[in-house]
Amino acid sequence: MVGNLNKVQLIGNVGKEPEIRTTQDGKEIANIILATSDSWRDKATKERKEKTEWHRIVIFSDGLIKIIKNYVAKGTKLYVEGSLQTRKWLDSNKQEKYTTEIVLQGFSSNLFVLDNKAHTSSSDATSHRRDESENIDFLETEFDDKT
Repeated sequence: MVGNLNKVQLIGNVGKEPEIRTTQDGKEIANIILATSDSWRDKATKERKEKTEWHRIVIFSDGLIKIIKNYVAKGTKLYVEGSLQTRKWLDSNKQEKYTTEIVLQGFSSNLFVLDNKAHTSSSDATSHRRDESENIDFLETEFDDKT
């Protein structure tokens, strides 16, 4: 018998600066918006077409949040691996709304920065290039949160 699998893998670009918020008990949560694009050539017009999908990513893992804070900014290319979750909430008019997100928490989550540049925290807009050996070490490290 085949079991179930809830796994999402995306490679895309961060669409806006990451948001880091803190819960009442002091736990940090990161939110990013990731853009993935598909392009093709229209057979009839020979015109190049492109479609972009926007994905909400929520990160609960402390180690991954540290990476987001230190290396991720708008435009950063990321590989993310997590699970798909839909949550229900009430808007200001008490209407039920649903939001589907890719959640990174626990053992099955990964995040890799695929750019050759590292960004400092969002409050400091400067960026710098790392040497190639640092880039390779960084990409080969898994950032699983074992808690």
